[in-house]
Amino acid sequence: MNQIIPKGRLLIIGGAEDKGDEKPEIAEHNPKYVEMEILKQLVAGKSRNPRIEVITTASNEPEKQKRKYEEAFERVGYKNVGFLNIQSKEEARDEKFAARIKKAKTVLFAGGDQFKIATILGGTMIAETIKNKYFEDKDFTVAGTSAGAAVAPEVMIQSGGTYEALFESDLKTGGGLGLMDGCIIDTHFIKRGRFGRLAQAIVRNPGQMGIGLGEDTAIIIKKGCEAKCLGSGMVVIIDGRDIEHTNINEVKNDGAIYVDNLRVHLLVKDCKFNIRTYKLEYPKLREET
Repeated sequence: MNQIIPKGRLLIIGGAEDKGDEKPEIAEHNPKYVEMEILKQLVAGKSRNPRIEVITTASNEPEKQKRKYEEAFERVGYKNVGFLNIQSKEEARDEKFAARIKKAKTVLFAGGDQFKIATILGGTMIAETIKNKYFEDKDFTVAGTSAGAAVAPEVMIQSGGTYEALFESDLKTGGGLGLMDGCIIDTHFIKRGRFGRLAQAIVRNPGQMGIGLGEDTAIIIKKGCEAKCLGSGMVVIIDGRDIEHTNINEVKNDGAIYVDNLRVHLLVKDCKFNIRTYKLEYPKLREET
């Protein structure tokens, strides 16, 4: 069966992206740090006055988020920005909001609680409009940061993974927005110690690629699978295809999980990978003269 290839781009951000108000902690140690690098990638092409719509559904403090992004976008030079604080299924089915999405060059899902995004927007006119435009418009970008990134795939981590050991009953997964397949995404990955929960998600779903994004770190995805790393931090890839032994099918709700032969890759800015083929590419060690 032929797979439909999306024409648009995805910008998946690990959270705490540099907004120009203060440098990320890692910036002073990373010689390749570029100020506000990720937000500068929000718009594809060279549109003179691109319309950006920020969806703050996930947030408990949408007004605070709005002020932060307004200040950041002013620093970057984005002047045509709107905010959609959709908080109910009824609002998500409102044609006036869908009309705004149709006119946008970029839609950014801000952070908060990914479960709210999935349950409020999933299956509605807003979600379908975003998905259709992503598949049909080569100049359209869907971006998500933190929770807004985690909700992008078909399978998302909903909650849990908070203990030192992996307990079968701890992790909760659910359905995301279905903008991408073949992977599960986790964010704030290094700072919040989330290796265990993404590893557990991949042990449960070994056919998926685990993508753990550090803060002020992102991947740009084209054609639905061709990804490139950017930002000042690290991308962790977890590959479960060669797992040999695990007790996940036998362990009881209060039991800990073991697993062996789980493969891990550490990527940084300019590294590339393919979500479907698992092919990895790395930048040259030094520039050719």
